Amino acid sequence: MLPTKQGSIRLFRIAGIDVYLHWLWFLVAAYEIQDRKGSYSSVAWNVVEYLSLFVIVTMHEFGHALACRQVGGEANQIVLWPLGGVAYVDPPPRPGAMLWSIAAGPLVNVALFFVLTPLWILSRSMAWPEALPDLYKLLYAVWSINLVLLIFNLLPIYPLDGGQILQSLLWFVLGRARSLTVATLIGFVGVAGVIMLAVMSHSLWTGLIAVFILMNCMRGWKMARAMRQLENAPHHQEFACPFCKAAPPAGEFWVCGRCRKPFDTFVTQANCPHCGMQFAVTKCLNCGKPSPLANWAVYPSAPPAV
Repeated sequence: MLPTKQGSIRLFRIAGIDVYLHWLWFLVAAYEIQDRKGSYSSVAWNVVEYLSLFVIVTMHEFGHALACRQVGGEANQIVLWPLGGVAYVDPPPRPGAMLWSIAAGPLVNVALFFVLTPLWILSRSMAWPEALPDLYKLLYAVWSINLVLLIFNLLPIYPLDGGQILQSLLWFVLGRARSLTVATLIGFVGVAGVIMLAVMSHSLWTGLIAVFILMNCMRGWKMARAMRQLENAPHHQEFACPFCKAAPPAGEFWVCGRCRKPFDTFVTQANCPHCGMQFAVTKCLNCGKPSPLANWAVYPSAPPAV
């Protein structure tokens, strides 16, 4: 499961994107700062180091969100939690759009690498290790944090950025459902490796990350199975989504919000046959956008005159 804003506080809003911070972040921050207390001459430097991690993760997530908007998708929420951050992005259902939305996050870290590396090299030539040891240690720590986050995120393990980039590339060749199936299968293999690493290193954090990856791999596998069912189902060719132009599948793929029973909204004219609830809009199962059922009609030539 992805983290939600439940249990989080709203920090700020930039460009229409709300940034939330989970309350557990403060506990983890206090633990990490205390654990590295002796690495600087003052604990204030430890606080700055952890805040730098916060800034880097936030910039990474904004990279995802802004790129998603650039390709016509929706992105208005970022949640930061102890194991990292999540930008809730909804790009158009195209492999190129998804690829850019996902790749933009690591590209932020790449840009930071080419900014921080010259600064770190310059600091060594200016004798900062001897003259300004705390500042030099901070710069090196920030450089290391950014590099580790970049390498880790690029691992081809779903749902990490590398795994989603792999899925986007496979989408061009295999299609949406099969690409997600392959990406999650590789993700399960990666989870096994992360679990082994957690056991060998006796790392609680690595174990928690493995659990997070495993849960989302299982979620991705279920999504891929549902996508395959939609792809293999017959379609209502007399209807098309007003946004993505996809013909809706024929079958009980819509679930009533009141009685939670499935039905085919195009057969029942947007009415639940079980409880009688009428729906003003119908959600497209391909792009996720809702629209009144009347807007879905496909006419052989021009609409009949009224």
